[in-house]
Amino acid sequence: MPFNNLITKYDYQYILTGFILISVFISTNLIGVIDKEYFYFVPRLISDQPYRIFTSILTHADLNHLLSNLGGIIITRYFLMRLGIKSRFFYLKFILICSFLNFFIIWVYEKALSYFNIYPNYSALGFSGIIYALFGFILLSSFYGKKYFLGKEIGFKSNYEVQKMSKTISFIGLIFSFMPGVSLLGHLSGFIAGCFLFLM
Repeated sequence: MPFNNLITKYDYQYILTGFILISVFISTNLIGVIDKEYFYFVPRLISDQPYRIFTSILTHADLNHLLSNLGGIIITRYFLMRLGIKSRFFYLKFILICSFLNFFIIWVYEKALSYFNIYPNYSALGFSGIIYALFGFILLSSFYGKKYFLGKEIGFKSNYEVQKMSKTISFIGLIFSFMPGVSLLGHLSGFIAGCFLFLM
């Protein structure tokens, strides 16, 4: 079946995601009606303010940060179309579930560090953890296909071209994650979460 890159009935979920990210950016960075410090992921505050698990993925440091993640949405949309997506809700469900799974992986990591009396003090924000989770999910799907996700048909078929491209992007992304100001933990935990969700 030929690949058609035009707007499809599945695209509202990517458009809605981008719209929310842009709206939050305008509200926090441009207009300033919301203080984004209330949205950051801060480990020591999560027990009292669990909403930060989700709001942290909607907030971005600056315009470049936002644009890079909007680009990630476009790339993952392209890959999902190439894999033959057959779900109007996969992207949105994936984001919601991955937000909490990503947090759980980070929580386990921090608990392991606390065993050695190491208590990380940092804040994190941005959609890139979700993007990396999607890359992990897409990479495995491009190898093996993935017919169902949480009992609902998504219809992903293995695809060698997607496999090559997603491997390259994941590798470049891993290198980029070591740059100053980039959350290596957030990217790695996202990728691991995506691989785990593939197995569900």
